[in-house]
Amino acid sequence: MSPPRRAILRTLAAVAALVVLTATAGCGGDAAADDAQADELRYQGSVGQVTLPELAADLGYLGDVKLKWIGNVTGGPQDIQATATGQSDFGGAFNGAIVKLATANAPITAVVSYYGSDAQTFQGYYVLDDSPVRSPRDLIGRKVGMNTLGAHAEAVLKTWLARGGLTSAEIKQVELVALPPVNTEQSLRQRQIDVAVLGGVIRDKAVASGGIRTIFTDYELLGAFSGGTYVFRDDFIKRNPETVKAFVTGVGKAIEWARTQPRETVVARMRDIIGKRGRNEDPSLVAYWKSSGVAGRGGVIGEQEFGTWIDWLAAEGELKGDRPKPGDIYTNRFNPFVDGGSA
Repeated sequence: MSPPRRAILRTLAAVAALVVLTATAGCGGDAAADDAQADELRYQGSVGQVTLPELAADLGYLGDVKLKWIGNVTGGPQDIQATATGQSDFGGAFNGAIVKLATANAPITAVVSYYGSDAQTFQGYYVLDDSPVRSPRDLIGRKVGMNTLGAHAEAVLKTWLARGGLTSAEIKQVELVALPPVNTEQSLRQRQIDVAVLGGVIRDKAVASGGIRTIFTDYELLGAFSGGTYVFRDDFIKRNPETVKAFVTGVGKAIEWARTQPRETVVARMRDIIGKRGRNEDPSLVAYWKSSGVAGRGGVIGEQEFGTWIDWLAAEGELKGDRPKPGDIYTNRFNPFVDGGSA
């Protein structure tokens, strides 16, 4: 059995176990009574980077809702699993990973987009300048390093390989390797992997160092799109609708603030946030920030942003039974920017 196949089976097994855990998960930071609303949200952050909720909180866009950092995320699937099991109150991941978790009956709902790809911000698939890899077929038998398996990077890669004419059997010969984002560039330069999937400020810093080139990007392949959303547990939403609305509104306003401000202003604000939170981090990454990449205004979720990955997962044989409907997985009802509105 190939390493990627084993990884997928491990992911599916983890999801099955997660559903059992979710059924018995406590309410965590939920309100104690129907009339009360949670005023603190537990979440996982990212080393050396500023998330949109953190930016929203610093800008005063969350109102009375406070954020409580409980650690740093290791990947999107882990982040939303922590939310589904009650370890955190919200988490974010690639929409395809959310589909897999939701179809395994985990009671979660996506409420606002938080990352995506556009002309400025995207995930690129990079090789060393002297690499012979230039086309999909060149990847057969080679290693591709990415932040997590079974998520955005894997879905986009396999879409590119399939469009390049590779059969399912040939695609399985491309070895996928999970690596922390901060180590992926180094692994490529040390020739431990053949291709590195790099995104955001980490990608920009690697490109600025020279010696690497892109073979394709998700933006070139799919155009501008929002790729991931924040989710809450359904029980949390039911108990705390105003808190969720404040969160979605704040994140949406932060997206638009960052979209309309000079880049230098956003970078300076992020540096300040990292300095104030005192987590002993290197703030140099944020100097490469360009955009959130979110396609919809204020993080409004588009149906195709789930429909695309539902179709892909079904074609991969990872969805059993009837395909879920995108509208069963996400909602825009808390977002004031929907239908052209404003916060």
